[in-house]
This record gives sequence, C-alpha cells and structure tokens, in this order.
Amino acid sequence: MSTFDSTKLGLPSLITDITSGKLQLPDFQRGWVWDDSHVRSLLVSIARSFPVGAVMLLETGGEVRFQVRPIENVSFAGALPAPEKLILDGQQRLTSLTQVLALEIPVKTFDEKGRPIDRYYYIDIMRSLDLAQIEDAFFAVESDRKVKTDFGRKVELDLSSPKLECEQMQFPCNQILNSDRWEESLQEHAPDKFGLYMSFRKQVLNAFRTYQMPVIALGKATSKEAVCLVFEKVNTGGVPLSVFELVTASFAADNFNLRDDWYGSKLRAVQGREQRLKVEPILSGTAPTDFLQAIALLQTYERREQDIAAGKIGKSISAISAKRVTILSLELADYQKWADIVERGFMLAAKFLRKECFFSGRDLPYRTQVVPLATVLGLLGDRWLEPRVHEKLSRWFWCGVFGELYGGAVETRIANDLEDLLAWINGSQTEPRTVYDSSFQPNRLLTLRSRLSAAYKGLHVLMQRDGSCDFFWKARIQELDYEEVAIDIHHIFPRVWCVGQRIERGQYDSIINKTPISYKANRMIGGKAPSEYLRALQTHKQVQASDADMNGILSTHYIDPSSLRADAFNQFFDLRTKALLKLVERATGKTIMQTDPSNAAPASEDNETDEEAATIS
Repeated sequence: MSTFDSTKLGLPSLITDITSGKLQLPDFQRGWVWDDSHVRSLLVSIARSFPVGAVMLLETGGEVRFQVRPIENVSFAGALPAPEKLILDGQQRLTSLTQVLALEIPVKTFDEKGRPIDRYYYIDIMRSLDLAQIEDAFFAVESDRKVKTDFGRKVELDLSSPKLECEQMQFPCNQILNSDRWEESLQEHAPDKFGLYMSFRKQVLNAFRTYQMPVIALGKATSKEAVCLVFEKVNTGGVPLSVFELVTASFAADNFNLRDDWYGSKLRAVQGREQRLKVEPILSGTAPTDFLQAIALLQTYERREQDIAAGKIGKSISAISAKRVTILSLELADYQKWADIVERGFMLAAKFLRKECFFSGRDLPYRTQVVPLATVLGLLGDRWLEPRVHEKLSRWFWCGVFGELYGGAVETRIANDLEDLLAWINGSQTEPRTVYDSSFQPNRLLTLRSRLSAAYKGLHVLMQRDGSCDFFWKARIQELDYEEVAIDIHHIFPRVWCVGQRIERGQYDSIINKTPISYKANRMIGGKAPSEYLRALQTHKQVQASDADMNGILSTHYIDPSSLRADAFNQFFDLRTKALLKLVERATGKTIMQTDPSNAAPASEDNETDEEAATIS
C-alpha cells in the first residue's frame, strides 16, 4: 500500500490554503529563520520559473495527532481552524512566500548578521523586464517604505503611497497574486505606463501565478515513527528532531504541556520533574528521553505481564521495549499513569548509587544503565533495601560496569534487564543476561588509562568505597572529595622514574599504576622513586607517620607496601594486578581467570596525559 502521493500544486493555491488555515505547521517545527537575502533569492528563482524544491505535507485526521500552529504572522479573527494538512518540509520557503505575497503587514525577517528586521518587498518593473538585471529587480525597504541614505537623513526612494509606487514603477510583492487594486491605482496615477505594466504582468507576475510546486503528500495512516524519521531526513540542515519534541507535540493535542511537566514553568509557578530530580546531583544529567524510555519500559512490561496472564504464547506476547517507536506510540494516559512511579524510581536510583559510593555524575560509568535501574526501583519501592534484593541489584550493576555492556545502542539490553532483573529478584534462579554476559579479562587492566572508560571509573569508586586514604592528609579520599579538596589520579611509580627505568608505557600508564591522591601528596611525589617520596611524606611536619601508619594507608589503595618501599616495580605491579582483579570479582560475583597481564601487548585505547590526570573534584 502506498504511503504517499506525489503531485504538483499551484503556488496561489498553496498560499490560499495557508492563509485560510487549511495548511498549518506541527508544533514541533522550529521557527522561521530565513534572512532577507534568502527571501530575495527565492523570489528571483520563481520569477525565472526555476525549481525551488518539493514540499512535503502530512494529511490530518489519522491516529497521529499533533498540536498545530499557523505559519508565522498568519492570524485568524476567531478560533484557530482545524488544518487539513501539516507542513513537514518546505516551512522556510512557504513561510517566506506567504509573508511576502499574501500579507499586508511587513515581513519579519533578519539581516545578514541575524538581527530581526521588518521589510516590504518590491519589484523594479523596468529592471525585471531585462533578464540580465532581474536579480537586482527584487529589493526590500523598511517598514515606512522609504529607502534612505546618509544615516537616514536623505530619502532616495519614497514608496509610502500607491501613487508614488505607480509613478516610479515599483511594484509591491504583496500584490503579485492579485494586482487589481494596484492596476486601478496605475490607471489613475500613471495611465501612460499601463502598456509597460502589461508586459511586466505577462512576463513576471504570471510566472508566480502559474508556478507549480512539487508536493509529496503523506497519508493520514502514516505512523508517528515515520513522521519523525521523514522529518529528520528532509531537514538535514536543521537540528535533529528529538523523541521528546515529537511526544510533546503529540500530548499537546490533548491539552497537556509535557515541556512544562518536565522543565517547569516560571510563568505558571510550576516546578518540573527535571528540577526535582536535580536535587540529587548524580541525576543532574538525566535527559527527558531517559524518563520517557523508563515509562515505555513500564508500559510494555505491564502489557507483557497481562498477555502472559491471559495465556498468550509465542509471538502473540507483547515485547518489552524502550525503542524509539515504542516511545512514540505512548499515549498521554500511559505517561500520566507511570510518570510519578518513574520519578520515584530515579530518586531511589540516586540513593542506590550513593550506597554504592557514587556521588557525582562525572564518576558514573554509564548513564544509560540508570534507566533500567530506575525502572526496576520504581516498581520495587523500598524493597530494594532488603539485603537479598540489594545484593542482586548491586551485582547486576557492577556486572554491567565491568562487563562494559552499557555503551552504544542498549535499548535491547535495557528491556531484557528489566524483565530478567525483576524475575531474579522475585525468585527466579536464572541470572539476568547482563550478569551472564559480563566478562572481565585481566589484560583489560592494561588498557584502562583514563576516566573515559566505565571500568576505570568503577575501579576507582570501588577503591574509595573500601576506604582508600590520602597519602598526605590521611583522611579518606571520599571525605576529602566531599570537602572539595582537589584530588588527582596520579601515578604510584612516577612516570619520569618509570621512563628512566625503561618500564613499558603500557604498564606504567595503566590503572594498575594509578590511584587517587590529593594535590599535596601529588606535589611531594613529583618524579621521585617511591622509597624516596615515602620518606619525605612520613617525615613531613604535618604528616609525621610511622612506617606502620603509612603501610596501612598504602594498603587501602591495594598497594603492597614492601614492594613499593623497595622500588620493586614488577613485584608491585603483579601484586596490585591480583588485588584489583579480586576487587572486581567481589563486586561482580564472578571468578576471573587470572594471567600475567604484563605479558600482553597493551592496546592503544585509553591514553591519558599528565594534563588529563587532573583534578576530579
């Protein structure tokens, strides 16, 4: 079945449909942005009968409903009429032509610097008859219809009355489609020029009046997803249309302002969900599409459970989904049913993450993993605090982090995890696919070199959760971070020392040789050998730490004190590798087959310079 028709419509017919309200814009269309030079270029193209591109329209009356608005500056005396078609592509061209050709008010456009200006457009009749000069024949004047020089003190051209227009043979563009009034004025004020005008009418005005615009019309059966995809394909020069914008326009048709519900409204003194979520710093980056994904998950999960309870089997059972098409199919009733539950779920997710020792969005390995977490917690409520439930949630979370399973396109994994995790929590013996799929290879430690990696972030958070203390301040790193003491991710065996000892970069730049410490400890380490900087730290008047005290601090970083004090890099490297792998094992509940990572060829993935190893608080 064909989903669209292609045809041609006369320009006057299209303009009439726009001014009568039969043709309008879906509210997700952005505003008119064409400047004066674009407008004049379009007028010249039509005057010369050149193609200016096709227009794409969507027939109304189907299941897809959007909030609509008229083209800029088009107004109606009474209520906004119901449109017959919506403009998906061609907004800038049709808006330009409507304002220039059909409205008595000045065109609201922009100059070359993007500043708003009001202009009336004219055609110099004499120039337009000469094909070589036609591009210069179209010009714009200010709203007083006068062309001025000398900083506005001298009037070069005055077109402020029909009489002056006729005498100087300057034709107003808003008379192009119907020039009866102007012709009457010409007969009265300059009848001797009527013959010249008729040549202009035949050559120039008729080009506009007979111009055929190619039109692609989408039928009323077109889905929201198709509308969204088509809109993005044809509007390649604009900002991509988000799912949130499209759902906002859809809900607006039912008199619900999704934008205010999410962002809030100062005018209406309404606090949005985004503002309420931002109370938790780790949720400050939550996007409205994350929220809609969670609602889609819950809506489809409920539908699936209902299908199973009804005895449906196989493909007849609804699928759980967080995909774009599922979000676009959400009804307002779905949103209103689940929005508060999802909001509660995100707030509980922040509490869960805090319990796992994540306090800042910059330390979060995967923001995408928060969506299924919030969805599950929205359904569980306070049950997540039960030791058995929390243990499973924690294990699933860390398997996602160290399995590095939540990068890239994750819609399918999100949907699977919702179903699997809830079943696992409720007694199923089958582990979620993320737990099953998670695998951390020992050699991965060598390629973890910067905070760009989820596993890199995860390891440092685990070390801090276990109570790693600063070499200088002795306090726990988390406490210092909370007090906004600058914390560095720094080499344990300094880079300069390692280069001098001809140690491979793949080893000394890996996470195995890095740990979080304060700027004070960082400065004292410099490029010294560990045995030297440890003596300097311990004897500093503000530290005064015994060997046993310092050894205890080093142990909180999973550093073997004896190998560090002996400057024995290889021994240190081997022991810390095993310690970090054990840390991953405890978090994920999965055994790692340990090998000697120093024998592996390091990958070139996560290179981190000294400048990148900078303050994280």
